[in-house]
Amino acid sequence: MSDQKNLVIAIVLCFLIIFGFQYFVEGPQIEQAQQQAATTSTDGDTPSQIPSAAVDGASAPSVQGATAQGALTRAQSLQKADRVKINTPTLHGSVSLTGARLDDLTLIDYRETVDPTSPEIKLLSPAGSPHPYYAEFGWSAAPGTATKLPNAQTIWSTDNTELTPQKPLKLTWDNGEGLIFHRTISVDENYMFSIDQMIENNTGAPVTLYPYGLISRHGTPETTDFYILHEGPLGVLNETLEEIDYSDLEEGKSESYSSVGGWLGITDKFWLTALIPNQETSIKARFSYAPQGARYQTDFLNQDGINVPAGETVGLTNRLFAGAKVVSVLDTYEQEYNIDRFDLAIDWGWFYFLTKPIYYALEFLNSWIGNLGLAIMALTVIIKIILLPLAHKSYVSMSKMKRLQPEMVKLRERFGDDKQKLNQEMMALYKREKANPAAGCLPIMLQIPIFFALYKVLFVTLLMRHQPFYGYIKDLAAPDPTTIFNLFGLIPWDPPQFLMIGFLPLLMGLSMYLQQKLNPQPADPVQAKIFLFMPIFFTYLLASFPAGLVIYWTWNNILSMAQQWLIMKRMGVSVSGTSDKS
Repeated sequence: MSDQKNLVIAIVLCFLIIFGFQYFVEGPQIEQAQQQAATTSTDGDTPSQIPSAAVDGASAPSVQGATAQGALTRAQSLQKADRVKINTPTLHGSVSLTGARLDDLTLIDYRETVDPTSPEIKLLSPAGSPHPYYAEFGWSAAPGTATKLPNAQTIWSTDNTELTPQKPLKLTWDNGEGLIFHRTISVDENYMFSIDQMIENNTGAPVTLYPYGLISRHGTPETTDFYILHEGPLGVLNETLEEIDYSDLEEGKSESYSSVGGWLGITDKFWLTALIPNQETSIKARFSYAPQGARYQTDFLNQDGINVPAGETVGLTNRLFAGAKVVSVLDTYEQEYNIDRFDLAIDWGWFYFLTKPIYYALEFLNSWIGNLGLAIMALTVIIKIILLPLAHKSYVSMSKMKRLQPEMVKLRERFGDDKQKLNQEMMALYKREKANPAAGCLPIMLQIPIFFALYKVLFVTLLMRHQPFYGYIKDLAAPDPTTIFNLFGLIPWDPPQFLMIGFLPLLMGLSMYLQQKLNPQPADPVQAKIFLFMPIFFTYLLASFPAGLVIYWTWNNILSMAQQWLIMKRMGVSVSGTSDKS
């Protein structure tokens, strides 16, 4: 029995350490990092150098110039170069003819707030703006060669005025030394750009060049910074998912990989920008950080190069994904372009085999019911029904233990000073009443991965973002906006953030407290006090969680209480632990 007590105490302490560290250590660090990012300067118009070690005999453009962050507004930065508009059903933006950069992109279907008239989500921004974030493709030459190549300052020519799914953007640049570079940028109805690069060789001699692609992001972005979600550089290289934290790169841990195909980029919670090289070519991929300007970069360089014989035109196609991490869209691209595990751009976690099916089930219920909050509740009921045999076994065991609780208290009073005798008598009691204290643990342990997978789906996917529930809950992905400390809005006062404890978290705390009353109470007074504190602790903790997650947690508690109460009623056990049959 003492081992069981120690296990309970260990679990409680783990929760306290994890969440205490999150709130009291990482929280202040996040705020400090955000303040520093707001005042950090960023480099200007050209990318970081792709090192010559990336491919035998190949080099790439180097950094030139610098522009102070925030010196220009985003709108002013967009006016620095001639541009071709991007207009698709899902994207607005433009391509800069200087450097042929994709550096201006907003997402039509996603707004900054729940107000449908609020600005579209800004994904990419040009150099010189407050937070530059852009993608660039180009060519590198072997060291020692003097081939004149297009770079970030090259002004490309075109007859296009707009890039649409029906009309690709065709660009041309002549280096004046016999090489003519052609680039065709096309885009589909969603978020995939195709970049076709061709070299026309009129020099009279063969030329070998090395195509590259890069994504550069200036300044450390604000992140959720929660342990179940990765935000930052990532990719699938050598058939392995690589997730790299911003902090790791800041410490100088530049990462390089050799791979055939694959993909790499930078992810936010809901948005992704990813380079997708030709899936049949061998590449050198890299994740790096430049302290000057706090610039994060992901890039790849073709290791084999492209050989262009004299008088011929040769090239290849690379791709860029820039948009929202919509599951069905990522899955379609993975199959259509044979991109290795592109769906892992969403952080499905260790329980991928559970998380993704649960996502599709929730998406189906949402489309059928028409309200995501109700869909969450419906899916929780379905999962509860599927797990009913396991839950039944667990609750039966708990009910037996609760019925024995008065006897256990008497034994403790009788043999409190004789631990060995107490344990012997308790084991005899369990054997006589056919009760097993551990019988309820295994069923609960088997249920945990399923409910964690559902929790993860709600946290990491776009399903909840800006989805209303009922009444004052306008966004299931945002915390409950009310607080008990101004009587839920009756008092005209805005409490500080740490006092924002709304109606839903309070309801969750109440459900957790009532659920504890149904469970066998710890005989140890210290354990009892710890358990009594847990509903208060979780009420405060979940106050900052998305409302949809709190609804799920509360509803799950209510269903669990209903199951347990019915089983206790059938077994003749009252809430106090006495027998109703007596």
